[in-house]
Amino acid sequence: MPLPHDMTLIEITTPGGPEVLKPRQADLPSPAAGEILIQVHAAGVNRPDALQRAGKYPMKPGMSPIPGLEVAGEVVALGDGVTQYRVGDKVCALTNGGGYAQYCVVPASQALPVPEGMEWIQAAAIPETFFTVWANLFGLGGAHKGQRVLIHGGTSGIGTTALMLCREFGIEAFATAGSDDKCAAIRALGAEAINYREQDFAEVIAEKTGGKGVNVILDIMGGSYLNNNLKALAMDGRLVMLGFLGGAKANDVDLMSIMAKRAIITGSLLRARTKDEKAAIAEQLREHVWPVLSAGRCLPMIDQVFDYTQADQAHARMEGGDHIGKIVLRVV
Repeated sequence: MPLPHDMTLIEITTPGGPEVLKPRQADLPSPAAGEILIQVHAAGVNRPDALQRAGKYPMKPGMSPIPGLEVAGEVVALGDGVTQYRVGDKVCALTNGGGYAQYCVVPASQALPVPEGMEWIQAAAIPETFFTVWANLFGLGGAHKGQRVLIHGGTSGIGTTALMLCREFGIEAFATAGSDDKCAAIRALGAEAINYREQDFAEVIAEKTGGKGVNVILDIMGGSYLNNNLKALAMDGRLVMLGFLGGAKANDVDLMSIMAKRAIITGSLLRARTKDEKAAIAEQLREHVWPVLSAGRCLPMIDQVFDYTQADQAHARMEGGDHIGKIVLRVV
């Protein structure tokens, strides 16, 4: 069937709250060499989308001003040189922005086939979180079987993904959350839950591990958690920073603790990685995680689904902090 000349997308009309997200018409994008055009069936909602909307996400030249870092849909056009996909293939993909739209262009190397039997909503909830967790927890963090990890924000999309993969690969996991319901969800994923409103997570880690600590911490809080994270780390432990909900700067850092434990503090921004780096992560997921998903394990937990024209409501839901798992926009 011939493609339309235009489409509906969700734009950020001005930096601000969820209400600044508005639908508008735009020309259909065309795939360049090495790219595919996807008719979007569903798009995942992620914390960086909200940061971008608020004007707080670093945007490099060439990045799309349209939010949306992950999509699932059908390939409808191929750029020059694309051989791994055909028109009609069902894929999910990590975008370089632009996912909140009826059509989205992505590098073919950042797409993966939708696992057999998976619905569009779940498929759209995979790329950003699985790319992020794999690159940071297993890549930068080096987490592996027999180790212990601590995941902050254990019921977020990132958190639930990390906990499912820890259980799958034989890693003992602890996770923080702020309510009894969220702690119950963490325990259901096989991890030790820590209610940060009632417990000091560093003290709990010390008690549960006999003072040994955890090998890797995946942190979304930043400055406010830094010293307590250092207390919770084991010798040669790695603190991997993913966000800074608790502040982007840290005061009175315990440098002696870093030296005494030979701790490594690192972190990354997925969107800022190069095309080749993202392609490498995609291949690692294809090898290590896709067989797990195809077997029906570690499937994304879906909190709520909104129509893509209700992106403002989806962002309000995410920023309200009550969600457990991923929030997804339905496009088709």
